[in-house]
Amino acid sequence: MAAAGVVSGKIIYEQEGVYIHSSFGKTNDQDSLISGILRVLEKDAEVIVDWRPLDDALDSSSILYARKDSSSVVEWTQAPKERGHRGSEHLNSYEAEWDMVNTVSFKRKPHTNGDAPSHRNGKSKWSFLFSLTDLKSIKQNKEGMGWSYLVFCLKDDVVLPALHFHQGDSKLLIESLEKYVVLCESPQDKRTLLVNCQNKSLSQSFENLLDEPTYGLIQKIKKDPYTATMIGFSKVTNYIFDSLRGSDPSTHQRPPSEMADFLSDAISGLKINQQEEPGFEVITRIDLGERPVVQRKEPVSLEEWTKNIDSEGRILNVDSMKQMIFRGGLSHALRKQAWKFLLGYFPWDSTKEERTQLQKQKTDEYFRMKLQWKSVSQEQEKRNSRLRDYRSLIEKDVNRTDRTNKFYEGQDNPGLILLHDILMTYCMYDFDLGYVQGMSDLLSPLLYVMENEVDAFWCFASYMDQMHQNFEEQMQGMKTQLIQLSTLLRLLDSGFCSYLESQDSGYLYFCFRWLLIRFKREFSFLDILRLWEVMWTELPCKNFHLLLCCAILESEKQQIMEKHYGFNEILKHINELSMKIDVEDILCKAEAISLQMVKCKELPQAVCEILGLQDSEVTTPDSDIGEDENVVMTPRPTSAFQSNALPTLSASGARDDSPTQIPVSSDVCRLTPA
Repeated sequence: MAAAGVVSGKIIYEQEGVYIHSSFGKTNDQDSLISGILRVLEKDAEVIVDWRPLDDALDSSSILYARKDSSSVVEWTQAPKERGHRGSEHLNSYEAEWDMVNTVSFKRKPHTNGDAPSHRNGKSKWSFLFSLTDLKSIKQNKEGMGWSYLVFCLKDDVVLPALHFHQGDSKLLIESLEKYVVLCESPQDKRTLLVNCQNKSLSQSFENLLDEPTYGLIQKIKKDPYTATMIGFSKVTNYIFDSLRGSDPSTHQRPPSEMADFLSDAISGLKINQQEEPGFEVITRIDLGERPVVQRKEPVSLEEWTKNIDSEGRILNVDSMKQMIFRGGLSHALRKQAWKFLLGYFPWDSTKEERTQLQKQKTDEYFRMKLQWKSVSQEQEKRNSRLRDYRSLIEKDVNRTDRTNKFYEGQDNPGLILLHDILMTYCMYDFDLGYVQGMSDLLSPLLYVMENEVDAFWCFASYMDQMHQNFEEQMQGMKTQLIQLSTLLRLLDSGFCSYLESQDSGYLYFCFRWLLIRFKREFSFLDILRLWEVMWTELPCKNFHLLLCCAILESEKQQIMEKHYGFNEILKHINELSMKIDVEDILCKAEAISLQMVKCKELPQAVCEILGLQDSEVTTPDSDIGEDENVVMTPRPTSAFQSNALPTLSASGARDDSPTQIPVSSDVCRLTPA
């Protein structure tokens, strides 16, 4: 938490002339009226209500604190020092660090018997701040009493001093708070506004994912989606249910359709059960045929790569090279070169000289952007809240990103400095997006492989071009992917989908983390290098990562269904798969699923579009011309799986470069990169 005199963050509301009547009704008491300033600030994932005297220079020990698990708000502490006392074991714990997402630092009061601590300053003792997540109700003044006042009551039933608005009324404050919470009159007292007294019909934005008591989580998912998912949805499941049920024990049995209806309104446009919506294609049970057995190949070696380069440095047989990478990945010695092509930093048809000139140009461009934030003075930064917030988030994330990897471990590690500088420079490159938690996880493997600040930055910028929608405030990319994943899974196994829906899990929200940062927290560091380079080939389509999700879920289907896992258990089980998934096995299964779909003649159009399947002779269940008629479309290029130049492995395990072709029926949908 910032020092009391310098509470940083975006100011949502500010009003001077807000008084506390410390000894109202007395006369000749100089301290009876304490003039102060009231602010509502938005910082990181918190909204903070802060009041302090105007004429009192407060330090960080003069703040009245509140927290969810405290029994009293009266606690005098020096917040900036709190975290310094945490043990090194906790600081190095990634998930423990992700739990510390609230910017306001609080400390539980050791005494609960009402004993009040002493204060040397009669005015500073009234200073207070609290998180909006802790607000229970607001009591307003009676009409006709002169100036208006408000009394804040917190969830632990602590009542804060009344705030009297001598300059203007309190309506603007109420309007500001209503941007974040729903306020409604108490049935017992019309002067009292309850914070989210009902399960309101949720609005059409992602920030309204959860109802009032989980406001903090709403803000985390909206602003720090990575943070909200890194600790695992299983940790907040009961919290969600408690929010829905309220405190009445009689409501603790969750209605069967409650969560489905709840999440249905959570994200605008997220309609997983599409066949019930008008205008959507009905996906019926389709026989996909036998699934082929797929085996992975050996990684592409430096020698094989070199053989495919001409005298001027151009890459030859690009399609063939991409297929080899898709089937086997890359040897580590080759990644520093090949990743620049896979990510689009280097054009595939460029010469060595052209790439040298490009690097020189990009180096100059990078350091010009880096100089922009490096040259910002402290005085300038004080007046640039967005830059301060970006820097704060980056510093937090860098210190807990892949710290067990030798490249980033230890104090004052140069790798951490480079992570920080690249992310700060990206804020200059794309200031609208800036930095969102989770982006450090996408950069870390790139810097590890490149071992060069400039190359890592431009590879990261290219990767972010692909991932940009995942981190935008509206998160349209996440909405689309969840819908597409559900469509694919329903085609593969409608029975499993029905089971998930019966357990209020049909929205596949447990896959959120997988999609958000492309499985970064699900596989080991080295396995992620393999997985990402395979996906970057965009074979067999740009949405191959959705087939990977299907492969993982299919592998876990038996345990989930046989053990009758419910909503809680499914979340917990999926979350605990982290670091336990075999990357080669999942790649084989995902490729086999794609080949199985290629052979199917009756794929719904929605699936064809998701996987980039070109229209050919296809009969779909929803065709308007009758079940027995084929829709003849213009032939398109053949599948990426049908290249005559695809290398295979001989029985001895060596790569066989002789032409080969995967047998595929000639009248099926063709699979090409979207």
